[in-house]
Amino acid sequence: MRIQKFSRPGVILMATVVAIITSIVAANATQTITTPNAAFVSYSLAPGANSAPITPATNRSVLVMGCCTTSGATSIGQVSLLHIPSTLIEWVGLESPASATITSGYSSTAGTHIVYIDYAHLLDIQVASKDTIFVHNGYSATLAGNVTLVW
Repeated sequence: MRIQKFSRPGVILMATVVAIITSIVAANATQTITTPNAAFVSYSLAPGANSAPITPATNRSVLVMGCCTTSGATSIGQVSLLHIPSTLIEWVGLESPASATITSGYSSTAGTHIVYIDYAHLLDIQVASKDTIFVHNGYSATLAGNVTLVW
């Protein structure tokens, strides 16, 4: 049985074709990873007070994490939120501990509860307008903490 050898130009051509196909496959298989954007808002609220309005990014999912750092009321809560400009805010997430339950809904009405971020469920993030949210202190003492938005 006779084995036929390829010519030198044939081998170079075949290697070039393999390299091109490998490059095309590799280029289509790469994944682009982008650095997320984030906003960090601290608050210290007297009883019955609201924070300044916070405007979430529009037309994209935003992770909103809030916490209370005041001793005796410390806790956390989080929601995934969608801000549809000039229309409404929609969310789903988890209330703070004590009775951690799922929270979900949508609204454009100021004062609508989104998520509790303190242990007693008296400090919460609420809808401020069609385009903004705020932290509301329904507790009988001053509470402090922060809210982080990631998108």
